Amino acid sequence: MAKQPHLLVEPGDLTDIALVPGDPGRVDRIAGLCDDHEVVAQNREYKLVNATYDGRELTICSTGIGSPSTAIAVEELEAVGVETLIRVGTTGALQEGIEIGDMVVANGAAKDEGTSQRYESKSVPAVPDYEVLSSLVDAAEANDEDVHVGPIATDDAFYAETDEYINDWEDAGLLAVEMEAAALFSLCRRKGLRSGAICTVDGNLVEGTQKGKTEDEELPEKAKNNVERAIEISLTAASSL
Repeated sequence: MAKQPHLLVEPGDLTDIALVPGDPGRVDRIAGLCDDHEVVAQNREYKLVNATYDGRELTICSTGIGSPSTAIAVEELEAVGVETLIRVGTTGALQEGIEIGDMVVANGAAKDEGTSQRYESKSVPAVPDYEVLSSLVDAAEANDEDVHVGPIATDDAFYAETDEYINDWEDAGLLAVEMEAAALFSLCRRKGLRSGAICTVDGNLVEGTQKGKTEDEELPEKAKNNVERAIEISLTAASSL
């Protein structure tokens, strides 16, 4: 199969590195910070753009919400030659003191989703590539930004995150919960690809400020503003890889 059925791209259409936000709208936001960009394809939740940042050619590809659509993106990006994927997302904090707008770089993800477990046992760790992880931390330091670095949870059921789940994640020392990283890390590791993730905090579940409960819009204003800072970190990291 030459053209991928969901991303609608072929070998040679993309670059070797991709930033993978969930939201298609964030593709445009990332592209707007690049030196130039060109839309390659758009279908369903997937929008793909090729761009250049600080002399580095890169691809931006949205994955939609959740691990199943993320896994499709990973499979099809790998099939056309992408070798490194960096998630640029949002997340809900699980520890007191992590504020809306803070940024989390994940050094692992609990597999509280089902997609990665169709590929491998839950006991196999979902971890990013060390070089990508380091590049994100180094880029944050270069941009004079503070980031929280540590393990997160990936969950399938946004509206089923009960107090029991939240307490368990908090007690385990997990920093935050989102819906894509475990699948991204697991599939990339299995396929010999590099991966990493930086996410902006959009609420704190243990403090009762989770997304959708305290704001009229999806993201609080501070999170909206700080997403751009996370994008800049991810672009700086990508330019070094």
